[in-house]
Amino acid sequence: MDAALQDLSPLLDEMYAEIGRPSIPPERLLKAKLLQAFYTIRSEALLVEMLHYNLLFRWFLDLNLTDEIWDNSTFTVNQTRLLDHDTARLFFHTVAAQAREKGWMSDTHFTVDGTLVQAWASLKSFAPKDEPVKKTDDDPGNPSVDFKGERRRNATHQSTTDPEARLYKKAAGQEAKLCYGLHVLMENRHGLCANLSVTRATETETSASCELLAQQKDTQEKPPATVGADKGYHNQEFVSFCRQHAIAPHVAERADRQVRGLDGRTTRTTNYQVSQRIRKRVEECIGWMKEIGGLRRVKVRGTERVSLHGWLVGSAYNLVRMGRLATAPPGSSAPG
Repeated sequence: MDAALQDLSPLLDEMYAEIGRPSIPPERLLKAKLLQAFYTIRSEALLVEMLHYNLLFRWFLDLNLTDEIWDNSTFTVNQTRLLDHDTARLFFHTVAAQAREKGWMSDTHFTVDGTLVQAWASLKSFAPKDEPVKKTDDDPGNPSVDFKGERRRNATHQSTTDPEARLYKKAAGQEAKLCYGLHVLMENRHGLCANLSVTRATETETSASCELLAQQKDTQEKPPATVGADKGYHNQEFVSFCRQHAIAPHVAERADRQVRGLDGRTTRTTNYQVSQRIRKRVEECIGWMKEIGGLRRVKVRGTERVSLHGWLVGSAYNLVRMGRLATAPPGSSAPG
């Protein structure tokens, strides 16, 4: 991680405030956010409280025993600086480049998948765009809202708390929630996260995954050889995109659907069977990011800030995996 921050030092130097009180080094704030993901610390206020007595955290942030700890509101103020300089995304790709240089990241075989990230907004805030919220009591802090029998759609309704969140559900029969979409591109060699994106929940997994594959092709200057995916990607748009870019679509087939470009000539190969077995590891990646990293329900609002959180959690996941790979015995694979 220190090597990645060293590579980004020219950018981080630009983020120092030139007026007012001495600013907190952005490196420390970035590392503190990674600590929050490493140890599943639920809030920045709790993280700052732990910095007062946790010597391990102070050592990690290069703080002495007598150094003053900043206020938790500093994170809120400095998120704007991180967004303006696109720091989190650059840090993620710098960490991924290190893994690529060490030979830990494949440039041929990948897996894509998507999930939902619950927004920091309640269903009561999902109100008609042109009408006030219908309150059923006079409680100024948390009024009751009666929306029974009301048809609520993204076209006519919007959250007053987080306007960019969308009402969506993953599958039929599930509860619809205000959420965002998280899309992950995993390389198949060691299960590292090669790229990710946060979108509005109404954007399809297919379009977001095609964009991730196109970015990966530009990064490594050649298309991936294969990409594994579940049945949600068994559609003409995704398969056609892969074929146009010389990528073998190792997509799980749906029995009720036939897609041109995906038939027995692909599904009977050994590589297809291997991709279908390894693609399940992307669930471990997404599961870590949601359960350990705190992406199950984010405590920030807006696509930009949720993306910032996603980039940092994705970086934390890769750093944990790379630490295990670095300490694994020669000739053996690190634990999954």
